Amino acid sequence: MKLKTGDKVMVIAGKDAGKESRIARVFPDKNKVLVEGVNTAKRHTKPTGQTMQGGIIDKDMPIDASNVMIICEKCGPTRIGHRIDDKGKHRICRKCGGDL
Repeated sequence: MKLKTGDKVMVIAGKDAGKESRIARVFPDKNKVLVEGVNTAKRHTKPTGQTMQGGIIDKDMPIDASNVMIICEKCGPTRIGHRIDDKGKHRICRKCGGDL
């Protein structure tokens, strides 16, 4: 999986298409990512302990990694490529060739 936690991405498919946010968590075994503020579902939770309040809360749910594109600062949403040099392997923008 080429996406990492903290990457700024744009959702390209689904009910939240067009939204931009950061990746909070990556699930490489399921090929899913958790994007902040995207794919929000209402969850009914019981109170746990004495401090947690129960009720209906909004929770971000994972979406498939194929439904997001990383955002390059120069050219916008793009695909991810790789460049190998003497310092190691780097992720690059497929449109402009700059580092991500």
